[in-house]
Amino acid sequence: MDGSQLGIFATPDALRIADDQDLDLVEVAPNSDPPVCRIMDYGKYKYELAMKAKKAKKHQTVVNIKEIKFRPKIDKHDYETKKRHVVRFLDAGAKVKVTIMFRGREMMHAERGLAILERLAGELEELAFIESQPKLEGRNMFMLIAPFKKDLKEEKTADESSAEEETVDEVVASEE
Repeated sequence: MDGSQLGIFATPDALRIADDQDLDLVEVAPNSDPPVCRIMDYGKYKYELAMKAKKAKKHQTVVNIKEIKFRPKIDKHDYETKKRHVVRFLDAGAKVKVTIMFRGREMMHAERGLAILERLAGELEELAFIESQPKLEGRNMFMLIAPFKKDLKEEKTADESSAEEETVDEVVASEE
């Protein structure tokens, strides 16, 4: 099994060649004329595909967006409590949407809400960065904060094992 093409064979002959090597004859291009087949260990191939899919699923990251709501007249203690919640969300790797809700005449003092968002961003600058700047939409002011990416160590052993793939022989089977 050096990965070379063996040529055009009748289907029974191709099956015999695969059987002699204790491997499977797998059709890879059924619509071509003649159909192209490959001699390989199909069970091992399916297993490797499943392991690759499992590894990809294991290493994927899901980004959650958490929301925390403030009011422009928030007290110091309430602010600190909500800030701790934001820190907890950022440590968990989630993005945080910070909302300032205005009611009634509070809209006249939107700068108070902006000051709260800027203060929060300043206190969290070593943990996260501002992904979207504060903006006023209707009666709410929004800001999106995202955590800094953590360094991921690449597994060298996994890369080496995927590089050691087995070569396969190709056989073109003719329908006779």
